[in-house]
Amino acid sequence: MNINPFELLKNAQNLQQQFGKVQEDLKTLTATGASGGGIVKLTVNGQMEITSLVIDPVAVDPRDVPMLQDLIIAAHRDALAKIKEEITEKLGPMVGGLNIPGLNA
Repeated sequence: MNINPFELLKNAQNLQQQFGKVQEDLKTLTATGASGGGIVKLTVNGQMEITSLVIDPVAVDPRDVPMLQDLIIAAHRDALAKIKEEITEKLGPMVGGLNIPGLNA
């Protein structure tokens, strides 16, 4: 079997370009998760970074900090599930073979 090193290099460059495009596209995707009927809202980008956190003042009870913590965690989980779904929808064919953690089943 003959392997052409120039063909391998060309394929590697194509993959690198595709990966760069995917990274740029991920920066523009966002999803917002909510919990407690919208009392806590949290937005993440396609790189799984939190970009916004909004807490309704009614959720801020110094006597019940654990509830607020649970609401933030729930909103984060909701946002992550939504952004993963959006990434799969918009970039699925492009990221299919790239083994991005959290997106592959």
